[in-house]
Amino acid sequence: MNLESDQRRAEKLREEINYHNYRYYVQDSPLISDGEYDALMDALHAIEKEHPELITPDSPTQRVSGEPAEGFTKVTHPAPILSLDKATSREELFAWKTRISKLLPDDTPPLAYVIEPKFDGITVVLHYQDGLLTLGATRGDGQIGEEITNNLRTVNTLPLHIPVDPDGPQPPSTLVIRGEALMLLKDFEALNASLVEAGESGFANPRNAAAGSMRQLDPRITAQRPLFIFAYQVILADGTIPETQWEILAYLKALGFPIAEDVVQRFETLHEVADYCETMIEKRNALPYEADGLVIKIDNLATQAALGAVGGRPRGSIAYKFPPQEATTELLDVEFSVGRTGVITPTAHLAPVPIAGVTVSRASLHNFDFVKTRDIHIGDRIIVHRAGDVIPYVVGPIKELRDGDEQPITPPETCPSCGEPVAHTEDAVAYLCINAACPAQRVQRLIYFAHIMDIEGLGERTAMQLVNKEFIKDPADLYTLKKEDLLTLEGFADKKADNLLQAISSSTARPLGHVIAALGIQGVGLTVAKMLASKLGSTATLATVSEEDLAAIEGIGPITAQNIHAWFSRTHNTQMVEKLTRAGVRLEAKIAQTTPAEGPLTGLNFVITGTLSRPRDEIKDWIIVQGGKVTGSVSKRTNYLVIGTDPGGTKFRKAQQLGIPMIQENDLLDMAK
Repeated sequence: MNLESDQRRAEKLREEINYHNYRYYVQDSPLISDGEYDALMDALHAIEKEHPELITPDSPTQRVSGEPAEGFTKVTHPAPILSLDKATSREELFAWKTRISKLLPDDTPPLAYVIEPKFDGITVVLHYQDGLLTLGATRGDGQIGEEITNNLRTVNTLPLHIPVDPDGPQPPSTLVIRGEALMLLKDFEALNASLVEAGESGFANPRNAAAGSMRQLDPRITAQRPLFIFAYQVILADGTIPETQWEILAYLKALGFPIAEDVVQRFETLHEVADYCETMIEKRNALPYEADGLVIKIDNLATQAALGAVGGRPRGSIAYKFPPQEATTELLDVEFSVGRTGVITPTAHLAPVPIAGVTVSRASLHNFDFVKTRDIHIGDRIIVHRAGDVIPYVVGPIKELRDGDEQPITPPETCPSCGEPVAHTEDAVAYLCINAACPAQRVQRLIYFAHIMDIEGLGERTAMQLVNKEFIKDPADLYTLKKEDLLTLEGFADKKADNLLQAISSSTARPLGHVIAALGIQGVGLTVAKMLASKLGSTATLATVSEEDLAAIEGIGPITAQNIHAWFSRTHNTQMVEKLTRAGVRLEAKIAQTTPAEGPLTGLNFVITGTLSRPRDEIKDWIIVQGGKVTGSVSKRTNYLVIGTDPGGTKFRKAQQLGIPMIQENDLLDMAK
């Protein structure tokens, strides 16, 4: 192909991929399979590798790019990014209307209002030029912010080119948008859990997590954080845009930006606004993100602008603040628990206190580094925060109320489960029990395995009994359990035992991604595991891939690669995988077509690299129908490397080193004749 046709093909691929990203990450309604998506990305990577001059800022391949910055460049905003005055009651809302009504001309039409969530995240300012994201910044002091363009590009919900849908409205050549970067509560919980498991400090709350992630000098770190961006304001536009805030939100949505549709409302009267605000106080915990209030805006943008600002706060908007979701109570004691990876974490026992409609008696202390940094003592009067379904956590102590009887919290010297000495190094956050036979770790690993493999009926109580009775040394032993074993457990009778055995048996058919996640490798959650399953195809391949090759896979960093390699280097882990194999657990990716007993390619193992005439999944399926097997990486068991245009360097070099024959697509087709 010539450069011109490659350029047209790249433009079409970028348009398709950006649209499918929008459908997947924003609308949660994908139109194509993961394999089809990967094929599009592979094709675009191939063109851009051959023609680097065709790479554009909006290319999906550029979401994680660039070297770490030495510092943040200052950015002057095109207009002040103002904060809001606040109200905390119906009466204060009406007082606000009385104030602004005095400033409006008598012939002003009746006011209408738009309500939006007051996100508890970090404000971002997004600059688009001719539809391309060219600059992004933090709010800073409202006049000057810090440039974080490369970090913003890593956020999948943020369009790099607008409109995302080719049929959407065409934006003006210059468009500056205000939005909020945050973490959804479920993603925050998962991130903190993974950080604690890895022996790192968790974040105190979702806002700190979002702000800390956005202000990374290395965009590759930001890319590993589950950030989400909502858009809600047009700051500057050099063309025609809607004249009301309600229409602006619809306009932003049509361009491809996420909008907080679960909260956004328009009302004709302030009485309706006040009623809605009071209703949302009770519903705030059902929101998927933290919001500390609502923002009420006059719908007509010209009226907003005419009212101006006072003291750096716009008169045409106001924040209705929710009551705080914090309370003070006494920290009575601290309990130490052991996770499945051996990390010991502290949990606070509290004098029961009501917070947001729930009585809280336990709260997270994150880790011992957090306890030390915040100087938290047993006996302290502390502040506890709860929001949504997030586990309540200790914010910090009220030191002014100390009377001298408080006791410092010290990490345990021995494991609270097995009594073995606790390991800790000065440069690490985590305190670890390194005893592989520690009962608490075995219990937690078993619970985690059952959760990921969807083994219904295997909760903490059952897991503890199975471990204590020595029926289970590792999760693979589940598949050798007998009914008579289960009937010895407290609370088990015939039906319950049969149900659990059936659930265990059914779990052998779980997809490969679930199996890889259930192994419990540090840093390999379900998302990463599914990606590894898609790329490599089997645990056998995963076990043989080098650390370097693992780290080269998009989405797998050097630490995760090291963890995977180390996990498979331990004998007791490989023995567990062997037991899973004997139990019939699926350790290879499921193929839609049924593999025939015999075919012209029976007994041959293939690896594919580069761009072929058809999507790679089609080629894989064709090989399987002909009796062959396809894996994701080259090993000694590989018979042929099938090479398309722009073959991957790693697979090519590995095949050369091992002397693996390399064939082209036509050669492959000839083999089946």
